[in-house]
Amino acid sequence: MPSSPIARLLAGTAVACMALGGCTAGGSATRLPPANFVAAQEGPGEDYIIGPLDELTIFVWRNPELGAKVQVRPDGRITTPLIQDIPAVGKTPSMLSEDIRLQLSQYIQDPLVSVIVNKFAGTFSQQVRIVGASGKAASLPYRANMTLLDAMIAVGGLNEYAAGNKARLIRFDKQTGHQQEFGIRVSDLIKKGDSKANVMLMPGDVIIIPESVF
Repeated sequence: MPSSPIARLLAGTAVACMALGGCTAGGSATRLPPANFVAAQEGPGEDYIIGPLDELTIFVWRNPELGAKVQVRPDGRITTPLIQDIPAVGKTPSMLSEDIRLQLSQYIQDPLVSVIVNKFAGTFSQQVRIVGASGKAASLPYRANMTLLDAMIAVGGLNEYAAGNKARLIRFDKQTGHQQEFGIRVSDLIKKGDSKANVMLMPGDVIIIPESVF
């Protein structure tokens, strides 16, 4: 007996999902591999990128009057003695120190400049943002080896209306230039202590936690 058009359509969809490897049971998003609660080996993350509202200390060796403690303005620039409106956002501390050194070279010979970040905000591409039914919405500076558990502790866990196991993690893949979406089980992690629900985070991750539908 010939199959119906609906049956043929469903079969074709199943074959396509198997070929692409992008569908999971129930249509849920792809899962990330579990992470340990404590990293087996700590290591540095990506170079820190200065962001708006970061607080910096500029130190010029043997010329303390040319140094300063400054906050990066919302427009991404800073002003220091002898230097007006130098861009800071998007640079590493070493890159900014080199830019300042070149500017000061007009006034003193062979300046040695250091840039120290005292308070971190970072760019959006280096923050982990959490919205929805958590204890509080927040933008957290990414830390090396940061996990989902670390982020949820920082925002006070879930609120009473959260559908934590329906949460999604949105990640931008720099290599492909595409955004990816992953399913995460926040309720299992926090309420059941399921270690397999803990996952590694990356700079720029966005965690969205929906509320339960009653």
